[in-house]
Amino acid sequence: MNLSVVVPLLNEEESLHELYARINKVCQENQLSYEIWFVDDGSTDSSWQIIENLSKENHHVHGIKFSRNYGKSQALHAAFEKVQGDVVITMDADLQDFPEEIPELYNKIVVEKYDLVSGWKKKRFDNVMTKNLPSKLFNSAARNLSGVELHDFNCGLKAYRKQVVKSVDVYGDLHRWIPVLAANAGFKKITEKPVQHQARPYGTSKFGTERFIRGFLDLITLWFVSKFGGRPMHFFGAVGTLMFIFGFFSAFWLGATKLVDVYYYHVYGNLIAENPWFYIALTMMIMGTLLFVAGFLGELIIRQSRGHKNYHIEQVL
Repeated sequence: MNLSVVVPLLNEEESLHELYARINKVCQENQLSYEIWFVDDGSTDSSWQIIENLSKENHHVHGIKFSRNYGKSQALHAAFEKVQGDVVITMDADLQDFPEEIPELYNKIVVEKYDLVSGWKKKRFDNVMTKNLPSKLFNSAARNLSGVELHDFNCGLKAYRKQVVKSVDVYGDLHRWIPVLAANAGFKKITEKPVQHQARPYGTSKFGTERFIRGFLDLITLWFVSKFGGRPMHFFGAVGTLMFIFGFFSAFWLGATKLVDVYYYHVYGNLIAENPWFYIALTMMIMGTLLFVAGFLGELIIRQSRGHKNYHIEQVL
């Protein structure tokens, strides 16, 4: 199969018929063997009924229905496990992305041999203060922290080689960081393509401005995991050892000073516990030991399989 199109959605009943028709038309005009995976992330409108009807009309259409809203990352993860196409393209269901971009994205993977092509909404039709400006600041920080040179990490329109989506583990809110996950997994041929963008014709956005805060925190987590996820003892053990050594030598210095005062100067009145450095040294030794133990626990945990899923699929078409 040439192509898999993955569309995560939440309450997008107004746009589904048009989106399906445009995807279907583009694939047929370009003679692509294809499948469309709609992932209903707990919609409360008639989105799932529409997907069921489309699936009955066209055997290329498949659906996954979550029992409740789990998030975009979980929706993508569920679809990535099912897709069969050599190229996988993701897009949002709100019609802000153009299905007519599919052929060029497909060719960049197949002809130009890229691993991942990310859409770049160069000209946006969103609110300047609530989306455009925060998005520019967010993407600038993301480029500097991740080392992946993309202008628009959050664009839902992306194309992947099949091996990429089968290799990355998308969970939490990491859907916007799939390019970083792919780069960390060894897929280095990553590029971007300017894509068309339009204002949402129906409904309202399901994402608030708090997504930028969550996204930045996720990026820091991703950086830490990429550096030390496979060897937590290298971080926790190193920091814990340094803290323990500092605390130990501080306590040793206090004890030696007390012995000198008693043996040479016959000063008996001052107690070690009255010196603030005693509590600092004790605290550092305890924290160092705890961090060292955390490193051991981390090493044990990463040897456990991440085989469990944190979402529940109610139905698959």
